[in-house]
Amino acid sequence: MNTQNTPVHIKLWHREFWMLVVADMLLSMSVYALIPVLPQWFLETEGLTPGQTGVAMGVFGLGLYLLGAQCSWLVQRFRRNVVCMWAVIAFALDLALLWYLDDVQSEAIEYGVILLQRLLLGAAFGLAQMVLSSTLIIDTCESYQRTEANHSAAWFARFALALGPMAGLVAFRHYGFNGLIVVSVGCALAGLVLIKLVRFPFRAPEDNLHVASLDRFLLLDGHVLFVNLLMVSTVMGLIFSLAFEPLFFAMMMGGFLLALLAQRFVFRDAELKSEVVSGLLLLLAALIVMLAYPNDPVSAVLIGLGVGIVGSRFLLFFIKLSRHCKRGTSQSTYFLGWETGVALGLALGYSCFYGNDASFYNQHDALLTVAIILTAIALAMYVFYTHSWFMRHKNR
Repeated sequence: MNTQNTPVHIKLWHREFWMLVVADMLLSMSVYALIPVLPQWFLETEGLTPGQTGVAMGVFGLGLYLLGAQCSWLVQRFRRNVVCMWAVIAFALDLALLWYLDDVQSEAIEYGVILLQRLLLGAAFGLAQMVLSSTLIIDTCESYQRTEANHSAAWFARFALALGPMAGLVAFRHYGFNGLIVVSVGCALAGLVLIKLVRFPFRAPEDNLHVASLDRFLLLDGHVLFVNLLMVSTVMGLIFSLAFEPLFFAMMMGGFLLALLAQRFVFRDAELKSEVVSGLLLLLAALIVMLAYPNDPVSAVLIGLGVGIVGSRFLLFFIKLSRHCKRGTSQSTYFLGWETGVALGLALGYSCFYGNDASFYNQHDALLTVAIILTAIALAMYVFYTHSWFMRHKNR
């Protein structure tokens, strides 16, 4: 496990595994499709201030933690696939509430309803993804295939970073806000159908179940990795708070594909530290290009390449850090670190930079300057502390 690549097992890619990783991607797409459009809807249609919009986008990140402590109890008290499906149903219904909010305006309760909707959306999405990634996907694999399964499933979810916003923007421009909601809800329901089609054998619950626990929720031993990952994903949230064309996300998807090739061929026998360092340097270069040449598509490719390399390696670090019985917990912790950072970046992007017309920096330049500084701090933290800390504490 100190090699740069995970082994490839052809037998892993059976029908059930394909359905679950695609369901994972579709569920993530349903969330990311909202990112480039929903804040503008808050600002222009609902009349929210940039600060209120930032809070509304950020509260989604808080919702991710609402049901995490009950995740282990739920999947053992009830059938694990049923828990995931009900979470997806709740998620889809909560998304549909946006359609109602778009058609029925109520100034007295509108902002409170929006905050509640975003909080519950995060709770449903968090529970569905934690059950799916920490339990369902690895339950379809042999024990020796589980690292590759986690790695591959995370890549499908990572593709949603580009495919989701691209689909959301296209739907919005052709069919309006209701068209966006249809696409988002449709992705969630398509994922639900795929999960429903996979059969899972009955598993007897453990003795002495606790209603609340950190199992399948948070790996406290990974706090250093969590903070370092949070910095990187916050940068992604800041980037997403800028307005982009579908072409930007299409080019970012190209960067993800290049990252896959780089992992397989460029970093195959490279020193372990090189992958994260190279990825963060690529992300730093992308931000500098965006600052100097805002419309240059090269920056989107570099973002996809850098984030793809860094995100994939951090996931494997979380797996190595955990004991065998905590593999699912490491998956949930990685998921929470990533999604929390994206929500935080969006919150900061709209609350602190939207409409900033200061004489020296405009919104674009100020935001990217902060993103560059944060990326540089993440790089320094990894080089001078995180990597050596990980090598001392890893369990595999």
